[in-house]
Amino acid sequence: MSSVIFDIETLAFPLESFDETQQEYLLKFADTEEKRELEIQKMNLYALTAQVIAVAMLNPETMAGKVYFQADKQGQYYSADNKIEYLSGDEKLVLHCFWDAIQKYDQFITFNGRTFDCPFVLLRSAITGVQPTRDLLPYRYDASRHCDLLDQLSFYGATKKFNLDFYCKAFGIKSPKSEGLTGLGLGPLFREGRYKEIADYCMGDVIATAELFKRWNEFLNMKE
Repeated sequence: MSSVIFDIETLAFPLESFDETQQEYLLKFADTEEKRELEIQKMNLYALTAQVIAVAMLNPETMAGKVYFQADKQGQYYSADNKIEYLSGDEKLVLHCFWDAIQKYDQFITFNGRTFDCPFVLLRSAITGVQPTRDLLPYRYDASRHCDLLDQLSFYGATKKFNLDFYCKAFGIKSPKSEGLTGLGLGPLFREGRYKEIADYCMGDVIATAELFKRWNEFLNMKE
């Protein structure tokens, strides 16, 4: 069975890009400056207020993959070992490339993909007019098609859910957050045109997820 791991990075549109009514709706509970900043930061997490700026995909068997990411111009290049292909363009290109690639695999693996990545990609695709190629939200309790590691590691919510950084450290895996960068800190990089750093950060999350998936599979096989 062919498998692929994927992860997305998102970035909010400027608050000023929304009309007065929309801004009022977004900030209606922000009665202090601190709350206002928090609500603006949360805009990164919603498909109606943010965009997909990167998608990284990795085959856990070959550790070869691709990163589709937004940049001010289209481009293509490869990592030093030629195992990772980078393709840049606008959001529609990122989404088109994702849907073209995902349909070729029997199983896809995510971390919190069921409640974040997949709905976000589906909504952004609907908004931008990009045609999906498969169901990203199949039956939740059958991991043979979509294995959401957060579901697996929390036993479908029976235990507390932790973030990827916490699980990686618990399993002795190098955390992609060890350099101090998080998904909410990508705005300055994007505005400064440091698109390659965003692409590499996204791939770092996927590589960590691949190692976590490997460790979890080893445990499941050990039980058998």
